[in-house]
Amino acid sequence: MDPHVQTGSGANPHTGEVALGINGQMLPLKLTLGALAALECELRTGSLIDLVTRFEGGGFSAADVLALLAAGLRGGGHALSAAELAAADIDGGPMQAARVAAQLLARSFALPGEVGTQVPGQVPGLVTP
Repeated sequence: MDPHVQTGSGANPHTGEVALGINGQMLPLKLTLGALAALECELRTGSLIDLVTRFEGGGFSAADVLALLAAGLRGGGHALSAAELAAADIDGGPMQAARVAAQLLARSFALPGEVGTQVPGQVPGLVTP
């Protein structure tokens, strides 16, 4: 697991959540199905697979990070808009925002046992229905 990504303050990695310090408050972010659908419409640059590919290849933009974090905030139950997020004080700055966005995306599409999403008591690599 990336040591720079904080999972405290209520974020549950087993449900795909990550935490990010925004304006002095640790907030959990999560990509729900609705948040993913809204993100896909907002990006207008292809599918979510295209977004994943950009992050894996290091070819993502600041707009990708902002849209992904805003979607994660919505999925986590926060009403902070993308414009408010753009103006917010993010703990760790833009690099931490990018790390957390990448971790959020990875956890959303990980199988149990991958990317810090292993279910307690489950054997790593074992996929169960």
